[in-house]
Formats: sequence, structure tokens, C-alpha cells
Amino acid sequence: MHVPEATPGRLSRARRRHLFRLLPVLPSVLLLGLFLLAPVAWSFYASFTDVALSGKAAREPSWLGLDNYARMVSEPGFPLALWLTVVFVGASAIVGQNALGLALALLMARGNRALARTVGTAVVAAWVLPEIVAAFAAYAYFSRDGTLNQLLGVAGAQGTDWLYAFPMAAVVLANTWRGTAFSMLVYRAALAEVPGEIQEAALMDGAGGWQRLRLITLPMIRNSIASNLMLITLQTLAVFTLVWVMTAGGPAGASTTLPVLAYQEAFKFGDIGYGTAIASVLVLIGMVFGLAYVRLLRGAAR
Repeated sequence: MHVPEATPGRLSRARRRHLFRLLPVLPSVLLLGLFLLAPVAWSFYASFTDVALSGKAAREPSWLGLDNYARMVSEPGFPLALWLTVVFVGASAIVGQNALGLALALLMARGNRALARTVGTAVVAAWVLPEIVAAFAAYAYFSRDGTLNQLLGVAGAQGTDWLYAFPMAAVVLANTWRGTAFSMLVYRAALAEVPGEIQEAALMDGAGGWQRLRLITLPMIRNSIASNLMLITLQTLAVFTLVWVMTAGGPAGASTTLPVLAYQEAFKFGDIGYGTAIASVLVLIGMVFGLAYVRLLRGAAR
């Protein structure tokens, strides 16, 4: 069978139709490039300079090459902040929000409607609060004269200054409290797509609750698990307001994550170049996590 070759006219018409379909998204692409890609590109450029908030370096910054990145390795503050960021993301997002969100979704799916509505409302209320409001609420709860110590006093126990004695534990719990609703909603939607017939068949075959969860439910929602992990990890990497309001990175850097360290260096000490270098490393870490989760999603889809 003879297939007619495409003529240049036909190709040009096809290309014009393709370009015409892309026109509606062109403004969004331009806005993303202007407000997202442009600041990121400038940050990467500034990380190779000594640009500052004031002084000669603010007017005429000099090219430093990799000096800012070499400074990160030599100063003890950056490795500590990197480790605390890993702890913060791992404990509050990958373990805390993910596991607690899945547990709440399972409980709501198996409980009665009134209980599901009550739990859902209570958890979502923390999520819809503005971050600054949630941060001050968490600060009021964990502070020396806060709600937690008041409750301990009523129970006859002695309170402590949680934000000073256990700063990372406090911010991890606060971020878990605020962000769990997102994971819960994702898993509620995923569990609703699991066919009930499969669960009933497994129950009739004698499979217990844990076996059904491990062998049926989790494999069937693995795409949702991977997507949720990617989103909450990238979101938690960028958390700044919650940590800054509760501890400001203290005491003595014990809760200084990379976003807090970048802010301190850039705006508290005026070293924009070094601060943007730290922020650039944070962006690269986010890209690594994103690529890892994309590969995980592709593997889950096979």
C-alpha cells in the first residue's frame, strides 16, 4: 500500500495547528519563567559572587567562583544545618506526616461517618491556617508558659522549656501537626479507589487486617504513596516560617535548618552571596529528591 509523503505545506499546517494549541499556555510559561526561573537563575549567579546588602559589594560585587561553596565545607554551621534539615524532613514529612496521614485515612475509612467528619475537620483545621498563625500557635503550645506545661501542671508533672531543651523535637511535632492533613486527604482519595470486592475476597480467604493492608491496600495505592512523599518532602524542605517563629534556629544553632541558615547569612549578616549559595544547595537537594521520587513513580507504574 502506497503512503503519500507529507508535503511541506501539510507539515507547515500541522506545525501551525500545534503552535496554536500551545498559545493558551504561553502566558503561564512566561509568568513561570519571570517569577520562578528568573529568581532561581539569579540566585545561582549570585552564589558565585560576594554581593552583599550594603557596602562596596552591594554596588560592585566581585566574582568569587567556588569560594562560597568551599566556605560551606570549612564552616561547621553548614554541615550541622544540612544534618538538621535531613532530620527535620525525615522525621516530620517522610515518617510523621506520611505515616500519620495514612493511619488517619485508614481509621476514617473504617470508622463511622460522624467520627470521620470530626477527625477530618480537626486535622484539616491545622492545615488551612496561615503558616504564620500555625507557627505562633505551636510556639504558644511549647513555650515555657505555654499550653503543654499548663496541662502538665494540672496533671501534677513538672514542665520544661521545650523550645530550649528539645527544639528540633518541638518543630518536628509542629510541622507534623500542621501538614498531616494533606497526606490524609491524598490517602483518603486513594483508599476510595481500592475495590471493595478484593478486600472482601481476601477477608473470606482468612486474611487478617495487617495482611490485607500489606498485601492488597499498600501495593494498590503505591502511586499515591510515591506522589505524596515527593510533594511533602519538597514542601518540608522549604519550611522557614514555622522554624523561625518557634526557635529562630536556636538555641546555639540546634534547630537551624538550611532555609533558616540561608536567611541568617543573607539578611541578618548581609552576606547575600553566601546566603544564596546555601539556598542553591537547598534547590539542588530538592532536585535530587524530585528525581528520586520520579524514578520511584515510574517503577511503581510498571
